[in-house]
Amino acid sequence: MSSLYLSLLLGALVFLILSSAFFSSSETSMMAINRYRLKHLAAQKHKGALRVSRLLERPDRLIGVILLGNNFVNILASSIATVLAIQLLGEEVGIPIATLALTVIILIFGEVTPKTIAVLHPEKLAFPASFIITPLLKISYPLVWLVNSISNVLLRLFGIDVNPVNHQRLNSEELRSVVHEAEGIIPKRHQQMLLGILDLERATVEDIMVPRNEIVGIDLDDSEEEIAEQIANAQHTRLPIYRESIDNVVGIVHLRKLIRLFRHQSFSREALENMARDLYFVPEGTPLNTQLINFQHHKRRIGLVVNEYGEIQGLVTLEDILEEVVGEFTTNPDAISPEIHPQSDGTYLVDGSITIRELNRVMQWQLPTEGPKTLNGLILDYLEVIPETGTSLRLHGYPMEVVQMANNAIKTVRIHPIRRMPPPPK
Repeated sequence: MSSLYLSLLLGALVFLILSSAFFSSSETSMMAINRYRLKHLAAQKHKGALRVSRLLERPDRLIGVILLGNNFVNILASSIATVLAIQLLGEEVGIPIATLALTVIILIFGEVTPKTIAVLHPEKLAFPASFIITPLLKISYPLVWLVNSISNVLLRLFGIDVNPVNHQRLNSEELRSVVHEAEGIIPKRHQQMLLGILDLERATVEDIMVPRNEIVGIDLDDSEEEIAEQIANAQHTRLPIYRESIDNVVGIVHLRKLIRLFRHQSFSREALENMARDLYFVPEGTPLNTQLINFQHHKRRIGLVVNEYGEIQGLVTLEDILEEVVGEFTTNPDAISPEIHPQSDGTYLVDGSITIRELNRVMQWQLPTEGPKTLNGLILDYLEVIPETGTSLRLHGYPMEVVQMANNAIKTVRIHPIRRMPPPPK
């Protein structure tokens, strides 16, 4: 056999191996490409992204044409390598050597290496590859259609749905993971806000409400002088008004509307009651994302949380829900939290009324939120008794000390952060 013929066979073999690498890298790059970035580029009329998007609309056809081409070039390469080996080494020695050598060559240069590059740089390979794959699909469409039809029939026999569906839709948990992985891409502050929005469907109004024993309101049974003093020193713009106890609540009053009463010196308990707006009640268990929409729909900013018996459990405001997204509304944006006070020794003095959700969010801790909603409730649930001042405990890995008690409730807790123990010496 002439050397020219052998050179042609060798050149054809090299071309087929490169073709195998092309098909392998095309398949991997198009399957590994970021679908959301692809949609973004396609929306900007990126030609390569538009071609790849059209190919991925029918992944069965895309895989069909790629595998058809890949198998064709691999089988043809095997045949040429066998012919070359027989001519150079003889039939007995050449066939096993050709089989072994071609297997290693295709594995390294036609599969592993191109697929690894495709995974690392999917866009750089997928966009140029679509120039070739698109016309190949049109040329070989009848054969691809036949192969896919037979394959789909077999899949249906096994009960597998072959209808194209969008597998790229993310549920809330997957989207939360995407936001976590975006650290470094988006600012930390924006990342926390996005996670806060996603967490709204997890939490309910009980997680953030002001418990009934801490609700600040106006008692109509007090004297007018006491009520006027309370209004003058109020830290809130909206206050519930009641008689004797919060269970006998009358309405909600906006303190700004009371200015004209004082201006005209017509302030009285009757006038105060007449200016009160009717009550808005929120059923306990309402998710925060639902309540946010309800506040918007009813044009309300404050509501009283009630249980299934109609008993008032607490008070929730629009500001409380927004703080779950943007953080505490404080005058000092760098403050850690109004209820958490870092100490010089590394510990934290924490208000017992702080919600577990806020404590976890601010400190990046993992205290359970399924049971009690406040730190006070969590400690009482763990101890099952009313503790004394100075009681120490380890709650879910965090050393704590009860610093102050008030009215059978824990007022202040000192929390020691978990310290990582150094590894033992080898």
